[in-house]
Amino acid sequence: MSKILEVKNISKKYQGKEGEVLALDDINFEVNQGEFVSIIGPSGCGKSTLLSIIAGLEEKTKGEIYIENEKVEGISEKIGYMLQRDCLLEWKNILKNTLFGLEIKKKLNEENIEYTKALLKKYGLYEFINKYPSELSGGMRQRASLIRTLATRPKILLLDEAFSALDYQTRLMVTNDIYNILRKENITVLMVTHDISEAISMSDRVIVLSKRPAKVKNIHKIKFNMENRTPINCREKTEFTGYFNTLWKELGVDE
Repeated sequence: MSKILEVKNISKKYQGKEGEVLALDDINFEVNQGEFVSIIGPSGCGKSTLLSIIAGLEEKTKGEIYIENEKVEGISEKIGYMLQRDCLLEWKNILKNTLFGLEIKKKLNEENIEYTKALLKKYGLYEFINKYPSELSGGMRQRASLIRTLATRPKILLLDEAFSALDYQTRLMVTNDIYNILRKENITVLMVTHDISEAISMSDRVIVLSKRPAKVKNIHKIKFNMENRTPINCREKTEFTGYFNTLWKELGVDE
């Protein structure tokens, strides 16, 4: 697999009440094309800050971000970003919501509109295009949010606790749903999560950050011997418990 994202020597300092605080300290890792990589770490260690820096939404103190071997400063057209909530606009119907990212980027042309409609058909939302977000289930809203992001054709998708607002049962079903969509579309994913089980069940690799100032403590390759892998059936495999115990212990040292 070819490298698509490189995070190189990223550090972040900010001014606190008692002086300068080092939040991220010399973070280095790579993500390959088509990989699903998760970042976990103790609460407050700077996971979301790191994701915001990669997205170009927050300035770094030191280091470089490379996408497809090109140095990136600021926001990149090659990155899509999904936050903790679906952020659908309640006064727009589902079709207009899924076209909103294209509208903002001034890419609302016939080709992209048809591409968005094709995604809606492919993933079971086309019959709801005239409905409003309040008329959809939590899982359907999340799917609509993902299609809005995919409509802009990103090379890399950043997920920041994207499923945390959902109840447990819905969250399991939605992660399965979203995982299958991302695999079919061959999207490279970098996800921040507090949920160890979620990270294991969805990821090819899991990056563990230390407590603040965050460093890369370890990177674990996650492999399940099965065909047609999904997050739900990963949780039923014997390897799952081993991965969970390893990651829990690593986080426990810092907690």
